Amino acid sequence: MASISANAAPKQRTFGELLTSDLRALPVVIALIALWIFFAFQSNVFLTPRNLSNLLLQSTVVGMMALGLMFVLLVKEIDLSVAAIHGVTAVLSAKLIVDFGVSPWISLPASILIGAAIGSCSARWVNWVGVPSFVVTLGLGLALNGIQLLLLPATARYGLMGTGVELIAQTTISGIYAWLAWALGIGALGILILSGVRRRRNAGLEVSTNNAVVIPLFGAGLVGAVAVVVLNANQGIPLPVLIFAVLLGLGGYILNETQFGLYLYAVGNNDEAARRAGIKVPLIRMAAFAIAGGVAAIAGIVASSRTLGVGVFSGGGVGGGTLLLESIAAAVIGGVSLFGGRGAIHAALLGALVIGTVQNGLNLMGVDNEVRLIVTGLLLVLAVSIDKIIEKLTGQQTF
Repeated sequence: MASISANAAPKQRTFGELLTSDLRALPVVIALIALWIFFAFQSNVFLTPRNLSNLLLQSTVVGMMALGLMFVLLVKEIDLSVAAIHGVTAVLSAKLIVDFGVSPWISLPASILIGAAIGSCSARWVNWVGVPSFVVTLGLGLALNGIQLLLLPATARYGLMGTGVELIAQTTISGIYAWLAWALGIGALGILILSGVRRRRNAGLEVSTNNAVVIPLFGAGLVGAVAVVVLNANQGIPLPVLIFAVLLGLGGYILNETQFGLYLYAVGNNDEAARRAGIKVPLIRMAAFAIAGGVAAIAGIVASSRTLGVGVFSGGGVGGGTLLLESIAAAVIGGVSLFGGRGAIHAALLGALVIGTVQNGLNLMGVDNEVRLIVTGLLLVLAVSIDKIIEKLTGQQTF
């Protein structure tokens, strides 16, 4: 009997079970394709290289914010101050550059470090006092909004034209250099995938080479190649898009290849069990909040470069405006659980593309901003509802 069970083939997972794990992104991809088809019929401009380039560029800030928030959501927390961190660090860096003549090479990295420090302080307060993170970060966000207003001059705006910051948004990589960036990206992805396969096989798990290596690499390579062709047909790959891609790569490496990434999922699934296993849960939370704050500051730099300045509007304005809501919506729509312990790095990309597609498409149709907000809200509710329905039908309950 022992030999029979040892040689028995592993149980094949059903399609419904795969939808809650490996294929969690499939409904989002289908929805994104459906949105593109719909808007393509509504506007002849939608699928032009220039508009698709603008769509990607418009999605980078929300995508970065969603990427940072993902680390906090994985540990079953929420950070409602990321939009305020985005705004106050952008204004602070602009003030250092314009009023004090500090080089952008110093002020911009400093703002990123300050954003990370603010995020870690939020987690420190949550760990020390035990106040829910949404209360702490909500209050902190309002305080940061006030500091942002104090940092602004009487004109309520700092212009950044001529400081060098504007070059971030204006720089593009085209021609052979765009294809070189594509090759480097696919190479890095291949190394990441092969490392994961090797780790699983060393643990005694069966891994299909086609499903785990060939298909993901071919799919990513094909999508990336199409993107390069389209972007080269316009002006090339915008630098903010490359920055977002690098952040996605770093995030994927952290979550899939490091012990810290394993600890993030462990804390999110069961923090008490993680604590008993020897994981320093408070430190993991602080690191997750620090990453969210640092990435929010990077998004603030990119946004200020695109708008050629900072002001009251930076970070979505007082209360975070739509930026905070869209960032949370992008992460959740992409597949990150609001209840911790589940989410893949591509969630930030897919969610940002969905939000960006809705904004771009409705703008081309001449639809009012109020309708765009309604559609975005309904998409968020629909995404979470579909996720919950799939879990109920398959019995794979995660919350």
